[in-house]
Amino acid sequence: MAKYKRPNPNPPVRLKTPSKNNWVDGLEVYEGRLINNRPPGMSGIEQAASIRRAVKNDKKINMIAEGIQLAEDRKNWRELEY
Repeated sequence: MAKYKRPNPNPPVRLKTPSKNNWVDGLEVYEGRLINNRPPGMSGIEQAASIRRAVKNDKKINMIAEGIQLAEDRKNWRELEY
């Protein structure tokens, strides 16, 4: 007696050429997965500028935090009694 083989409910679909059926908002559907073929959202120069802006902002935040810490330390130093 032959072994029962269940039918595959999701047969593999191998679409190679872009068509209306296998493209969704720039994502290619390949074997049931979405493949990102979209161009990058930012160019390299934009990414470098964004990183530079973040570093400058971080430096400013650190300077303000250090100033607050120094002010608190000086306040505590004046309150000490000898």
